[in-house]
Amino acid sequence: MKKLSCNVEGCALVFEGGGYRAAYTAGIARVLLEQGIHFPFVCGISAGSSHTVDYCSRDLARTRNAFLGMRPEGIPIAGFGSVVRGKGYFNADYLYEGCIADGFMPFDWDTFRANPAQVAIQAFEVRTGRSVTFTKDDMRDKYDMVDKVRASSTLPGVMHPKAVDGRLFMDGGLGEGAGLPLHLAERGGYDRFFFVATRPHGYRKEPPTEQERRVYRAIAHGRPYLLDALLTRWERYNRELTRIERLADEGRCLIVYPDDMPISSGTTDKARLLAAYNEGHAQAMRDLPRYREFLFGAPDAGPHPDEAALARTLAAIDDGYVIIEG
Repeated sequence: MKKLSCNVEGCALVFEGGGYRAAYTAGIARVLLEQGIHFPFVCGISAGSSHTVDYCSRDLARTRNAFLGMRPEGIPIAGFGSVVRGKGYFNADYLYEGCIADGFMPFDWDTFRANPAQVAIQAFEVRTGRSVTFTKDDMRDKYDMVDKVRASSTLPGVMHPKAVDGRLFMDGGLGEGAGLPLHLAERGGYDRFFFVATRPHGYRKEPPTEQERRVYRAIAHGRPYLLDALLTRWERYNRELTRIERLADEGRCLIVYPDDMPISSGTTDKARLLAAYNEGHAQAMRDLPRYREFLFGAPDAGPHPDEAALARTLAAIDDGYVIIEG
């Protein structure tokens, strides 16, 4: 394998979570890969942990397709069909290890391991309430890696949790940072950040309603740390987002807000997911000069792909995945 390198210096790539809102931010991640922009440190929480490992595998197809609702015929990925089969609202068994094992959406483990970029994803340990960070060194093989990504992404009450190394984890957004994983990059020694958000500029979380509190109590029954995390996440998220915005004001963080977010975390309609991906991709192409100026010092600086070769590659790989309805 050709030796891989990174060409961004002193700046970390940070992916916010957000369930299927990640279809939009997949378009942004894909543009970074298409342009050959490679960061030395990449981190994420929940859906952002999937973006983290896919981006670091440098797989253009998987980066695009992971949140487009693709599946083989007869396998539900979400909704009533998944519930009646005992898989939870989201069929995590297939969305994570299943689609790798059957080859429908393979993962390039060799490239992931060869990539010199450091990786950090976070999960919430249910028994202790601790935030646990997994790095590339903690991932023994592609199935162990995807188990840890699943741990970071397991939404309480929606997905069945899976024990990892004998411990039960849930969504990393319940823990430190409340879904905003910039602290992982800070601990990695970085003080400049390219932050990909899944909420538009000005968004803030509202306190849970009484009905939502009742749901949280039912979901977290007998798990006090989980209940506390659910009840307090809104204020912790808002506080951390304000801190990140201050870093942006200081010129240390480029926050890539979606122009608009046309889908929700639970959207599974394939046409809407693809449209959201296309919107995110178009936004990133439009804003590339701003990205380049932040990362490389000038609007036209940094790597540039061979456009004709890129067009041929994209046509081949994107036509190779078929969305099966039903």
